[in-house]
Amino acid sequence: MLIMLNILKGNLSYIKSLLNIAAPIIMGNLGFIFIGVGDVIVAGRHSTDTLAAISIATAIINCITICGIGILGSISPILSNYRGAGKEPEKYFYPSLKFTTLLSIIISIFIFITIPLVDGMGFEAHLTPLIKDYFFVTAFSTFGAYLHCMSKEFLQAFEIVVFPNILTIISIFVNLFLNIILVFGFGKIPAMGVIGLAIASLMTRYFMGIVLFIYCFRKVNIKHYQDKNYYKDMLKVGIPSSLAIMIEFVAFNSITVIMGRISGVYAAAQNIICTITTVSFMVPLAIGNAAGVKVGFSNGAKDYISLKKYALTAMLISVLFMAGSAIIVASAPGIILSWFTTDLELIKLSVPIVYTLCCFQVFDGLQATLAGIFRGLKHTEVVMMANFIAFWLIAIPLGCLLALKFELYLIGFWYALIVAIIVLCLIMLINLLIRFKKMGV
Repeated sequence: MLIMLNILKGNLSYIKSLLNIAAPIIMGNLGFIFIGVGDVIVAGRHSTDTLAAISIATAIINCITICGIGILGSISPILSNYRGAGKEPEKYFYPSLKFTTLLSIIISIFIFITIPLVDGMGFEAHLTPLIKDYFFVTAFSTFGAYLHCMSKEFLQAFEIVVFPNILTIISIFVNLFLNIILVFGFGKIPAMGVIGLAIASLMTRYFMGIVLFIYCFRKVNIKHYQDKNYYKDMLKVGIPSSLAIMIEFVAFNSITVIMGRISGVYAAAQNIICTITTVSFMVPLAIGNAAGVKVGFSNGAKDYISLKKYALTAMLISVLFMAGSAIIVASAPGIILSWFTTDLELIKLSVPIVYTLCCFQVFDGLQATLAGIFRGLKHTEVVMMANFIAFWLIAIPLGCLLALKFELYLIGFWYALIVAIIVLCLIMLINLLIRFKKMGV
């Protein structure tokens, strides 16, 4: 720990530069997660069935939508590379918008196609109609979510990060207000339960997307331009990055689906546990985003000494933060769980998993930052392969063995996830060190 602190002390300028970008992103990422937390809290207060239904529905939908989010996440590191190389990144707004529109249409179609398949997935009969209702409404919100993501990534490439993330904070309250009104009803507005949650999310996503889209025009001197090589770069960097995120999301959400088939309470528990870890995960994710921008700029400018310092500093910040977060969470699991549900059986089931989570999240923070570094290097295929090996060759097979064969159920999957995340970090660290050696730093 002292060695880590000494290294950070010797790189204060790099810390400041990273945090200038990361701090607003952290705020925005936490805001984005608290939008989801609001959904979970309101659903849990409505009923355990409502919470179980949206847990299962979002688990499946996220596996579809995250593919597009991963591709759009390549915009800021690519444009940062262009800035470092002396190109004009503002020319790439319209190509980004066209790509986003087409991508959102494709993803929405996939969500609609999935709705009839829900009947054959083996969920509890009373949950199936609720899941399908949530699917239907959510399909229409894809463009709003993707428009927001694209606009945010575009601005992030210029290191404009304050307003987009303030907007996300404002959206927490917008979403929570809409959730309460539409789920429980108010005056002439009827109580809509699960559908109310979906409509609230749809309205919030379009609010965020449209406002940030308008802000782009006011803040950046946008120019008309077409460049097929930009699309190629987006696909080259974005597809492996997207697949890496999707591999992890599908793995996590497969756990929700597998355990949800046994009992809805396991799906609800998994949703709460993932929500808890995601809150702290937003910090290393933001550090990874900042590292992607700074590493991308340094890579474009061929300044490999600064590149290495930004990478190492980002990793150390993430590890130290997640270690502190783990200690805090482990100190009061019952209290934290009670924020999400009043179901004592659900709390009792979740407490042992929280302790397992605390070990997992230190390594999870490290891998998130490493993924950002590789996006800046435009070598995301490493992240994709590492995620595939860790989650699909280790976590899911080992998790099924422990959960189903040895009847450890949900905590069995989390034991497997710890093994997987350690392997994932080792693979990416080794590859990063090899790349440093090739750069001569």
